[in-house]
Amino acid sequence: MAREKKFTKEELYHAVKHLLLKHGYEGFTFTILASYLEVSRAAIYKYYENKEELLSEYMVYELEKFLHDMKQIGEKKTFSEQFDALFDMIFADLSLYEIRAMGMQIPNINKKIKMYKQKISGIIGELFASLQQFVELGKQENLIKKDIPNNLILGLIFETVSIRNTSGMPLSEWVEMIKGVIRHGMFENN
Repeated sequence: MAREKKFTKEELYHAVKHLLLKHGYEGFTFTILASYLEVSRAAIYKYYENKEELLSEYMVYELEKFLHDMKQIGEKKTFSEQFDALFDMIFADLSLYEIRAMGMQIPNINKKIKMYKQKISGIIGELFASLQQFVELGKQENLIKKDIPNNLILGLIFETVSIRNTSGMPLSEWVEMIKGVIRHGMFENN
């Protein structure tokens, strides 16, 4: 009997990301994943009962990475440094926002998935707390108007990834332009 080829979590998660982006949530199957990893479907079913469990675990992995990066941003001393680092982070991999939207489709079909979704809620809570600290630092440094609600500021920042770059501008220039609009507004001074 031939030995089953092994795969690491990193190889698995890389494959999951690639295949989700290529096939979408509905098109993602263990058959496609097994073929991509060059293993049998049984090798995957050994660890996961269904794709929803795997995708839920993968979402936790991505959110934990994002939280880790967010905490590193919080170590920067000034709001301006944190602001630039946050934009670098959110524009570093735009595919994560597409994958996050797919993750919202995962149904609660068993206890394991419910556990992953609770973990995801906890991570999102930590992220929210870190982001609140980020905005409060901007207000303390008198760089953000104190009367603007924090969730509005964060919404404006995070929704910028949805703005299509139809001009064909290089990504780095596009990001700098968005940061400039957020920092200084879009109206000429009167």
